[in-house]
Amino acid sequence: MKIYAYHGKKNVSGEKIRQVRHMKRMSQSALAAKMQVEGVLLERDSISRIESGERFVADYELRVFAKVLGVDVKWLLNEN
Repeated sequence: MKIYAYHGKKNVSGEKIRQVRHMKRMSQSALAAKMQVEGVLLERDSISRIESGERFVADYELRVFAKVLGVDVKWLLNEN
C-alpha cells in the first residue's frame, strides 16, 4: 500500500495533536499511555512521528486521539 503525502506530510492532524497536548501539559509518553488504555497501542516514538507528520494516522487512531485529548475529530482535521 502506498501512503501519499499532503503538503509534505503524511497526516494533517499531527500539528493539532501536538498543540492540544502542549496546552494540556501532557508528555508524549502520557498521551501514548492514555491511547493504550483506550485500546490503541502506540509508543512515544509513534506519537513523535505523528506530530512531525512522518507517520500516517489511521481513522480509528484519530477518533481515540480526539477522545483522549477532549477535542472534536473535525478540529483535528481542520488546517486552520
